[in-house]
Amino acid sequence: MNLTQRIAIAMVLGLLIGGLINFLSNSTLLMPAIGPWLDQYLVNGLFDTVGQIFVRSLKLLVVPLVFVSLVCGVSSLGNNARMGAVAGKTVGLYMTTTAIAIALAMSLALIIQPGVGIDLAMTSEFVARQAPPFKDTIINIFPSNPVQSMANGSILQVIVFALLLGFALSQSGDKGQRIRGFFDDFNAVIMKMVMILMKLAPYGVFCLLAKLFAAMGLGMIFSLAKYFFTVVFVLLLHSLGVYSLILKSLTGQSVRIFLTKMRSALALAFSTASSGATMPVTLRTVEQRLGVNNSVASFTVPLGATINMDGTAIMQGVATVFIAQAYNIGLGIEGYLTVILTATLASIGTAAVPGAGLVMLVMVLNQVGLPVEGIGLIIGVDRLLDMLRTATNVTGDAMVTTVIANSEGMLNREIYNDVEAGILDEGQA
Repeated sequence: MNLTQRIAIAMVLGLLIGGLINFLSNSTLLMPAIGPWLDQYLVNGLFDTVGQIFVRSLKLLVVPLVFVSLVCGVSSLGNNARMGAVAGKTVGLYMTTTAIAIALAMSLALIIQPGVGIDLAMTSEFVARQAPPFKDTIINIFPSNPVQSMANGSILQVIVFALLLGFALSQSGDKGQRIRGFFDDFNAVIMKMVMILMKLAPYGVFCLLAKLFAAMGLGMIFSLAKYFFTVVFVLLLHSLGVYSLILKSLTGQSVRIFLTKMRSALALAFSTASSGATMPVTLRTVEQRLGVNNSVASFTVPLGATINMDGTAIMQGVATVFIAQAYNIGLGIEGYLTVILTATLASIGTAAVPGAGLVMLVMVLNQVGLPVEGIGLIIGVDRLLDMLRTATNVTGDAMVTTVIANSEGMLNREIYNDVEAGILDEGQA
């Protein structure tokens, strides 16, 4: 079995085992005997330990992979005008898809009306945190100490430093080429580390999902079914509809091949609920399976994992309409346009903030005068939706990367159309 098949089996087993544990733990007959043991030693013991090790193993590669790969890519471009064109098109396309995502989400939410008739007698432990001012976010993109930026995992600052270093290498003649050779070798070693760590993927995926469903079960989904399935429907529509339309119209390439080759990265995105943790696999997939040149992928994928939040924007659009309907508050056309603008800009402004989705939602609700306490209505199912919207974000990262590479003539169509390209390495991983 290749990696995708093993991960799929691990996901199914994790869902089943987690649901079974949740059922046994809530059983009045079995709970006194095995409940404490299941919770202490299995769920919060073995499953939590292996799951955290897996996520940490992926995250440890993020900073070195982004830095080294981006230095290699930018130094190979060697032309400042081309780099500027790539950057401008990438940011523009990411912002466009985010605006489409939230507009689509709000339109469908207004049609479905998931918040009508909701009982507001709910409490929440969520504490609203203030997102940093947009001015501070822009200033903080530029590092004062690149070593500290790497230590803190400030990806935007790492990207800026890598861009400067890569461009300097491209302009430094033979000396720059010698140093670039070192980074090329270093990049090959890091990619090999990604393949080695992927051996843990099925075990990590199983433990992450088993722990999640052992704690939550499926009851929470049914209590907020209309909201939950509205978000799920829009996520699927955006991922399979909007992204497919953009990819086909701008590249002419097969959507089926694209989605097939992205399965491993999407499974990891769903399991970890982290675009950052999935980034090493996403970068490897677009380069080795989709045929995107490293000089493009090394810039667009890390940037997308940092600022592309289409899945989060969809959640915000549906949640805003849901909360407004639950509190019987009308927003009007101006209010909805404000939500679209705020969420689109905030996808950059809060990218580095932990729990970015809920922080961004606080910003949006405050901007249009809706009660922040309404987050208590949706926070129960947010963890599951976070997994789905992360998969949407990763799909968007890969789609934009493919489109930009095609526009720059840096998409290898033979690799893209070869269904076996990269599959041997994936199976070995």
